[in-house]
Amino acid sequence: MSTTEPDALLGPADIRELAAALGVRPTKQRGQNFVIDANTVRRIVRTAEVRPEDVVVEVGPGLGSLTLALLEAADRVTAVEIDDVLAAALPSTVAARMPARADRFSLVHSDAMLVDELPGPPPTALVANLPYNVAVPVLLHMLDRFPTIERTLVMVQAEVADRLAARPGNKVYGVPSVKANWYAEVKRAGAIGRNVFWPAPNVDSGLVSLVRRDAPVATTATKREVFSVIDAAFAQRRKTLRAALAGWAGSPAAAERALTTAGVSPQARGESLTVEEFARIAEAKEA
Repeated sequence: MSTTEPDALLGPADIRELAAALGVRPTKQRGQNFVIDANTVRRIVRTAEVRPEDVVVEVGPGLGSLTLALLEAADRVTAVEIDDVLAAALPSTVAARMPARADRFSLVHSDAMLVDELPGPPPTALVANLPYNVAVPVLLHMLDRFPTIERTLVMVQAEVADRLAARPGNKVYGVPSVKANWYAEVKRAGAIGRNVFWPAPNVDSGLVSLVRRDAPVATTATKREVFSVIDAAFAQRRKTLRAALAGWAGSPAAAERALTTAGVSPQARGESLTVEEFARIAEAKEA
């Protein structure tokens, strides 16, 4: 870890100058809202508990606000950026503002949903300001493809943060909540105001912490099998599981048998179940 000058990070004027020089106008299509506050990105890095030995992957680095703060704290940073102009510019920004750390930075110019490998050592942490429209699928993809990621901190729309961190019985508990919990212990880790972004979004943002854990140990079912139960249960979330899982199991009676074998009431609804219970249902499905 190296000590860097206070002005190495990007402030509001720096962000606007960079954007103007590149001809970049943030687009709603890609959910681009650039962080313009250095204190916020340092707070994110602290909350993520980034360590000097960490290899951090960042998705959607944009103009580099968070990237530079991560480079201050981590051993290495690999950024995944889909935008052609932003991807081309980011290495130059890093070299200009943190020349001593430039050799610790890598860029992957790709859609994060298509990334199956990363350069350098395996990542130990994921820290990202995720575009609102793709936050959940990107998060789940990265956790699935890179099992060495031990700690994750993502900034997402507050509503998405609530859904990811929801517990069984909560009205916003659903597919993202259960699937994220397959990989990790999930919790809310703070709120982010609108005024630290350019342009300011119309929604508040939240931080979500995910600490890797083993998959439910009581199951012989695969992740794909468990996730198919979860999808079926929440596709018709107002129905009882006996009815909602009828298509998945082959019939209402087969669904009831699987539920009973798993120790789950056929009259329960998906929103009341833990990921372990979904795993037991998948395991109990008749061949």
